[in-house]
Amino acid sequence: MSHHLFKALAVTAALALPVSASAQTDTTGTTDTTTTTTNDGGGFDWGWLGLAGLIGLAGLGGGSAPRRVTTTTTTTNRR
Repeated sequence: MSHHLFKALAVTAALALPVSASAQTDTTGTTDTTTTTTNDGGGFDWGWLGLAGLIGLAGLGGGSAPRRVTTTTTTTNRR
């Protein structure tokens, strides 16, 4: 496996891991909060689209320069 591909896979795997958030707890009193969440994504998980984009970008980085080939032909006429 090439070094660039391994690096891209490692970064992609690290970004795909879920991370939980922690916050400080208010111990001075009790507060009731109601939160309403609206999902306008239509059931589509946008994280997969981002992951596909990262995989697509991984192929663009670090490519070697195009190779230049020069061919020379010599013709000799004898009499």
